[in-house]
Parts: sequence; structure tokens; C-alpha cells
Amino acid sequence: MRALPHGARAYVLCAVLAGGLCAAPAVRPGAAVPWATAALLAVVHAVGSRVRARWPEWCSPVLLAGAFLLPPAAAALVAVPGALLARVERPPAGARRAWRAARLSLAVWAASCAFAALRGPRALGALWELGGGAQDPAAQVPAALAPAAEASGTPGFAYVLAAAVAAALVLGLTATALEGGVLVTAERHSPRAAWCGRLPGALAPYLVHGPAALAMAVLWRSPYGPAAALLVLLPMYVCACGFVLYRRESAAHQATIRALVQAVDIKDRYTRGHSERVGRASAMIARELGMSGDRLEAVRIAGILHDVGKLGVPTRLLRKNGPLTPDERRVIELHPEYGDEMVRGIGFLGEARAAILHHHERLDGSGYPYGLAGAQIPEFARVVAVADAFDAMTSTRTYRRARPVDTAVEELKRCAGSQFDPRMVRALSTALDRHGWHAAVTADAPEERGNVPPDPLSPPLELPPLVRAAAPGPADAPEPRPGHGGPGGAP
Repeated sequence: MRALPHGARAYVLCAVLAGGLCAAPAVRPGAAVPWATAALLAVVHAVGSRVRARWPEWCSPVLLAGAFLLPPAAAALVAVPGALLARVERPPAGARRAWRAARLSLAVWAASCAFAALRGPRALGALWELGGGAQDPAAQVPAALAPAAEASGTPGFAYVLAAAVAAALVLGLTATALEGGVLVTAERHSPRAAWCGRLPGALAPYLVHGPAALAMAVLWRSPYGPAAALLVLLPMYVCACGFVLYRRESAAHQATIRALVQAVDIKDRYTRGHSERVGRASAMIARELGMSGDRLEAVRIAGILHDVGKLGVPTRLLRKNGPLTPDERRVIELHPEYGDEMVRGIGFLGEARAAILHHHERLDGSGYPYGLAGAQIPEFARVVAVADAFDAMTSTRTYRRARPVDTAVEELKRCAGSQFDPRMVRALSTALDRHGWHAAVTADAPEERGNVPPDPLSPPLELPPLVRAAAPGPADAPEPRPGHGGPGGAP
């Protein structure tokens, strides 16, 4: 705990105390708690927590099933053993385990209270009676969960399902809200980033967990017993495995892109950070054009990898300060074809490959490598061409100073129709008016926040940056050297 900021220590301590207060009624003398059910659910969740690194959240329905089957105080205890026994990869281990236990206990307690407030236990008890489970004393709804007022009729399965989903969303909302507090107090994140940006993605899985947990609860009190209820975890396990494979594949894709970009930036040190900025500008254009989802990500990757073919160009040419000879220029103009050959075997790139090959084509047909014109040039290539030229003009190079953003946009508009697609230029201009332009790459963010230390309680929210931006070139850099075409100054 000493490694945590004072605010984070106080926050974790308050969460632990609150979790203890919520669970306290379950251990008072005379409390009507089905301890056998609570213990078995706690054991199942503890086992799942031990393999959480491989199959994340596959056992979350166990906690929700506890919220449906147990009083709120007892449901809060189900999460404690698993949280305390879960693997901890980074210190402080004690604070991290205590925080997990408190966070999950409070979230499950809130979900159980929500389910009870919606009269879910009464409706669930009616389903058990219809299924023949009323003869089993364990099938009786606990008195602590009985509704305060009698309902005029018996709710059906649809109502129980809605109550279960609502309780699941309460669990997810509570857990995410509590985690946001740690991000604010321990990592100095802004409240907007800690809460607003995380809620939609964090709540989505619980739309599946709620019905799965309801199925577990119904089967638990059925004649088939807990063994049948635990079978519900099998499809959750399969889904979790698929999610893990997707995350691993995505991480491998990011690592591939990162390695290629870093190799280019190491070789051409004068344009370091250029690739990521072109990717960002390409994404801004794509959003204005209405692209989203996979296509938006593909055009961003296209912008990041557009210069990967420079790995095949002699370093002395990339770092040459003087003008290029015609022969040297022809060698550099081979880099789009080199890039296309390098990424040919990377299947996930899709349309991005066309941008790598054709981002130096011109609308009037005078570009390279194939002299395509107009609509013959792939859409992604036309997007990246504008983003590439814009960043080249607004970045300081060894052979000239950076131009102001407004000046660069005017130059793009001047060349629209001959070199650039006017639609792409308009999209970039609109995006810049709306969002502005920050020359620093994403990798600069930690320094801008004041070197905030790594998260003390929660896992990183983002993958590592693609590249580390270098300091801009000297302010007294010479003016553009002859032999470099286009408004960007570099081929």
C-alpha cells in the first residue's frame, strides 16, 4: 500500500470497508443463508479466477448466479475467495487482491439488490414451482429476498430474463465505476477517460452474462441440480477461448506493424514519427468519408505502413542532405513496390496493401509506380496520399522548415484535381477545422502527462505505442532541396 498515492490508498480502504459492511449481515447469528450453495459457487469462481489469465471473465456468470440465488450479503461473499486467490503479476500484491475482492463484492451485492428490487427472486421462485422444484426445500425463495408488496400476478420468463439482464448491467456498471475511481486516484486519469470512455465496451459482455447466469440459477434448483447448472459454463468457456484467440491475433498484428514501423524509423531517422502521424491523418479523413469499423482501422494501418518499402532503399539516399540525382530518385521511387512485396504475405492488411503500393500515384496520371489516373487509383491510396503530403509539409525536415497547418491545407487545395483527390482534401480540411492537428505522435503522451508511473492496481488500458517520436529537426534547416517532388517535398 505504501507504493500507492494517498488518494488511492484511501479509496481502496473505503472500498474494502464498504464491501465488509455489505457482507456483514450474512455472518450475523440467525441469518438465513444457504451456505452450501454459497460455498460451491465460491469454489467454482475461485477455480475460474486461477485460470483467468488464459480465459478472462469466463466464470463471471457464477457471480451473477450467486446474486440470483442468494441474499445480497451472502452473494457478496462469493467473490472473495477467488479474488484473494487470483494470480497477481505486479506489486503491491496485497493491495491488489484486497481491491479485487472489494470491487467484486460491491458489484455482486449491488446486482443482487437490483434483482431483488425488481422482484426477480419471486418470479424465479414461480419458475421453479412450474418446473417441479418447489418440493425441494432448497428451492424456496429466501425470506430475506421476499418482495415487500404482493404482485397482482405471477411474472413470466420474459420478466425474469429482463430482471436478470438489468442486474447484470448493474454489476458491470458498478464494477466499471469502481475501477474508474482507481484510474483517477492512482493513475491521475481524467474522469472523462476513466469513466465515459470505458462504460460502453465494459457493459456489453454483461448482456450475455445475464442470461447465462439466469440459466445457471434455474438449473441449480431444478431436479438436475448444480451439476447441470455448471454445464452452462461450457459455452462461456468456448466464447472466452475465442475472445482470447482474437486478442492474441490482434496483439500479433499490432506487434507486426510496430516492428515494421520502428525499422523504418530507425533507418530514416529524419522522418521518425511520420508514419504514425500519417496513420492518424488518414483515419481523420476516413471518418469524414463515413468509414468505420474494419475499414477505418485498415486505412489507419495503411497510413502507418505506407513507407515500409524504404527498408529496401539504401540508407545513404534516405539521409542525403543534398539534392537527389535522377538515378537516385528512381531508386527511391521503387519504395512503394518494395513495400508491396514486403507485406504480400501479411493477410490481415487487406485494402491497406493497395495504399502502400499506390500512395504516390497522381490524379493526372503522372505519379508512380504505374502512372494510374483518376478512379484507377484505389480509394485508400488517395486517402494516404493526402495524409502523407500534409504531414510532410507540417513537419520539420533536414531540408526545410515545417509549414503552418493552414498553409499546408491551401497547398493541398491548390494541387487538388491534378495531384490529389479533391474529396480527400475537403475531408481533411473539414476534420482539421473540427478537431485541429497535434504534431506530436501518440507515443509522446506519457511525457505530456508528466511521466505518470505505471498503473498500480489495474492492467494497462492501451497497447504500447507504435513508435517513439524524435525531437524535430533543427530550426535553421535549409529550404527544400531540388529533386523532391510534390507539396510534401519528399518522394
